[in-house]
Amino acid sequence: MDDAPKVGKLSFDECWELLASSIVGRLALIVDGHPEIFPVNFVLERRSIVFRTDPGTKLWESRKEEPVAFEIDGYDPATQEAWSVVARGTTALIEDPDEQSAVDALGLEPWERGTKSYYVRLSPVALTGRRFKVNAPDVWKTRLNDQRRASFE
Repeated sequence: MDDAPKVGKLSFDECWELLASSIVGRLALIVDGHPEIFPVNFVLERRSIVFRTDPGTKLWESRKEEPVAFEIDGYDPATQEAWSVVARGTTALIEDPDEQSAVDALGLEPWERGTKSYYVRLSPVALTGRRFKVNAPDVWKTRLNDQRRASFE
């Protein structure tokens, strides 16, 4: 008998719902031929992921016409399920002031110091996700800060 947890694929709509319920994700870009990961706070606007940034690596690499990836994940102690959503697509600057205002109206404020005056839109061409039951932790061996413990204590 196979005791491996069953993995369930998330529907397109479930992926969007989880994205909408999140505020921080990880942006993956290719920098100098290798992957780099950047945490960003974001909002969803017109079926796209939008974040703000200052001049620097995220901005310069986001201006290139190369594929990017974006990932969020989480854990629900009530259901003892973990989930992950990955969006793959392209990025473009939002330069129209009306579009920037529309994004601001959704509450996109920088978390990090600085003006973050550049708005970047990630338009997904692929959106996938999965959900799975996590293994019950060995309460005696599992780290105290492991989120799974809350489900069993």
